[in-house]
Amino acid sequence: MFRLALAAALCLLVQPALAGDTPAPLDAKVFFVNVKNGDKIYSPFVVKLGISGMSLAPAGTRKPNTGHFHIFIDVPAAAGMDFMRPVHRDKHHIDLSNGGNEATLRLSPGKHTLQLVLGDWQHIPHELPIMSKRITVTVITLK
Repeated sequence: MFRLALAAALCLLVQPALAGDTPAPLDAKVFFVNVKNGDKIYSPFVVKLGISGMSLAPAGTRKPNTGHFHIFIDVPAAAGMDFMRPVHRDKHHIDLSNGGNEATLRLSPGKHTLQLVLGDWQHIPHELPIMSKRITVTVITLK
């Protein structure tokens, strides 16, 4: 009985942050391909997104080791979000539910933050959430 209680307690200690129940490989990564922290860009612009260790699939496709991109714009760090719920859609949460890897963003002049979060077939982050680093870009106006 003691061993069972100890095993259960140890499992609780090594649990990852609460998230969805769709597993993902430990080495999976998402990243921005054509923009980096500190870049100055014109708007609108096409942002290209990369993934390694997994594949892209449209939302609604329940297939192992797949997901689709969500782009967070000017959202406090995604680490503070509720990973048990689907990512919602609005002007700050762009959903590439078609399984695509690029989007045209129209941002006002000034500083903006961007971050990627991979969603599973139900738009919920994976069991171990797959997120990019949050970057800051500055949109400059055309002359």
